[in-house]
Amino acid sequence: MTLFFEKIDTALIDVEALPWAPFLPYTDRAFVKAIKVDPIRGEWITLLKAPADIELPRHHHSGTVHVYTISGKWKYKEHDWVATPGSFVFETAGTEHTPIGLGEGEVITLNIVQGDWNLIDEAGRVLAVENWRTVMQRYLDHCQRHGLTPVDISSFTA
Repeated sequence: MTLFFEKIDTALIDVEALPWAPFLPYTDRAFVKAIKVDPIRGEWITLLKAPADIELPRHHHSGTVHVYTISGKWKYKEHDWVATPGSFVFETAGTEHTPIGLGEGEVITLNIVQGDWNLIDEAGRVLAVENWRTVMQRYLDHCQRHGLTPVDISSFTA
C-alpha cells in the first residue's frame, strides 16, 4: 500500500504557462494568476496584475499575507508607506486596508495569503469572501471559458 505522504514530492510550477484571469466580479481591469492553492492550510498563492490607477476593494484578512512587489508602485490608503519593486509587505491577521496603485505602468505582485480575504463596506460589513476555493473556482471557470486544460494547482504531488 502506498500512503499519501509517500506520493508528496517537490514540484516545479510553470508559472508562465498559467493564464491570467480577470479579477471578476470586482473589476475587469485587474488580473489574477493562480499559482497554487492549499486546501489543507487554506493558503493561496497568486500573481496580481493591475494598472497603476486602480483602487481595489477594501478588505480584511483572517490570516497572514505576504506581498512581494515585482513591478509598479502601490500602497494602502490607510498607510503612508509606498511599496516599490523589491518591497516585501507582511500583513498580520486581522488587518484591513484598501489597495491603490500609484505612478505609471502596471503593478504586479506575488501574494501568499492564508485564510479568508473578506471584502468589506464602509461600515465593516462583509460583502464577499475570497479564499483558496474562490481562487480555484475562478481559475477553473476561466480555463473552461477559454478552452484551456487546467493544471491541478491544488496537487501535493509532482
